[in-house]
Amino acid sequence: MTKVLITDPIDQTGIDILSQVAQVDQRIGISNLELASIIQDYDALMIRSGTQVTGDIINSSKKLRIIGRAGVGVDNVDVKAATQKGVLVVNSPGGNTIAAAEHTIAMMLALSRNIPIANSSTFLGKWERKKFVGNELFKKKLGVVGLGKIGTHVAKVANALGMDVYGYDPFVSSERAQQLQVKLSELKTLFAESDYVSLHLPRTSETENLVDMKVLKSMKDNAKLINCARGGIIDEEALAEALNKSLIGGAAIDVFAEEPLDSNSPLLKVDKNLILTPHLGASTREAQENVAVDVAEQIRDVLLGLSARTAVNIPGLSPDIMDSLKPHLQLAETMGLLISQLSGGKIQKLDLRLQGEFVQHPSQPLIIASLKGLLSKALGDRINYVNASLEAESRGISVVESKDEARPEFASGSLQLTTFGDNGEHSVAGSIFADGELRIISIDQYPVNVSPSRFMLITRHRDMPGIIGKLGSLLGDHNVNIASMQVGRKIVRGEAVMVLSIDDPIPTNLLESILEVEGITSSDPVTL
Repeated sequence: MTKVLITDPIDQTGIDILSQVAQVDQRIGISNLELASIIQDYDALMIRSGTQVTGDIINSSKKLRIIGRAGVGVDNVDVKAATQKGVLVVNSPGGNTIAAAEHTIAMMLALSRNIPIANSSTFLGKWERKKFVGNELFKKKLGVVGLGKIGTHVAKVANALGMDVYGYDPFVSSERAQQLQVKLSELKTLFAESDYVSLHLPRTSETENLVDMKVLKSMKDNAKLINCARGGIIDEEALAEALNKSLIGGAAIDVFAEEPLDSNSPLLKVDKNLILTPHLGASTREAQENVAVDVAEQIRDVLLGLSARTAVNIPGLSPDIMDSLKPHLQLAETMGLLISQLSGGKIQKLDLRLQGEFVQHPSQPLIIASLKGLLSKALGDRINYVNASLEAESRGISVVESKDEARPEFASGSLQLTTFGDNGEHSVAGSIFADGELRIISIDQYPVNVSPSRFMLITRHRDMPGIIGKLGSLLGDHNVNIASMQVGRKIVRGEAVMVLSIDDPIPTNLLESILEVEGITSSDPVTL
């Protein structure tokens, strides 16, 4: 029976969805050692931020197909190890957008109006109105670092509050920034000139300790820093020192380099202008339900053989693209499998040439599908759309893509795959006919027009009388039935290619007899 393991607290609605298609086991707070010892029994793993899914855990799995992180980031999952293993990793990038953005705004307001410390003071029986005079957000300059979904919503709310919003994101165009009512700024300038800086970045090797002492010293002495994104983006020791020395006006932090926050953290020794919350950005009832449902539905769909909406390790393959390109992907994968059997030996390079309608579609999905087909014969079930590119790279296979804008021979255009390897150069071209039927239209530059079939035999021979009859008789003598046959040639009595669709695989001993037929120079059995 299909089994799903849940190791972090998940909203019941998500569990109910998974229970429709699988046995669901919950082991909340399980250690990494225990997880590694039992993961081999599970088809799917669902987590939040608490579980660290290491490479050792992933490599201990036997039938794991998908890891679902009920939240935005996947920094607690070894995505590279999962990709190498062919395990899909999905998340919920939009499920807690509103919750995280609202927490950011709440932190800004709480910091500006001294709410936490004023609250504590009042509960102690004091009435210190003059001590807790704050400042308004209205007309203040907000610098938003990272204009993804959450950063964008923060900018939208800040604009509504009357703030002057600046943003830094190298992937956002000036047109998009204008739509968001955000003025784009260089990062250095943004830190130096903003009254508030809100971080909305993933934690990567480039962003780790991005906000260090140098950056903190460049900020205004009354500027306030908010981080509800990822821990480790701020150098926490430097921040504590900056606050203690009044180098900046305050900070509100929800995420930390290590969680839970260590009791010896320098941040806990800061006695002014600092708000700390225990990673509450996504902690609303609505967000918890949203991310649980989102990820549970994706796990359910993958277990049922469908595609996931937000896979983080299949570049360019969204469900919409998968649906719209279904016949194109099927053709690319079929051609990859076909050419791998024609090429034989080690392949160093795969060239993809797109023509006509194929040029209009995103090429990355076609590359992935072609590589999956190319490596399927060698790797079997180990290869899938998740790890196809990585497996090709690890085998030294380079991929070159070209687009031909010339008028195509076929109305729907064509895709041509060419391999370069130990056995020289081989090519296969294919197209999709109006009825959606896949067609192979050339093999090694010889024109043919055949539908791919389960078992095929492809020969190279001299175009000479009697050779087709001899081959047909030989197959008949071995009880191999021919479903269809076509010959492709460039000139009369020159070199030619013969493609036979057959009902059964070719016996090994028959291949030797085929090569003994006068005029036949190669014979390649193909199984698709």
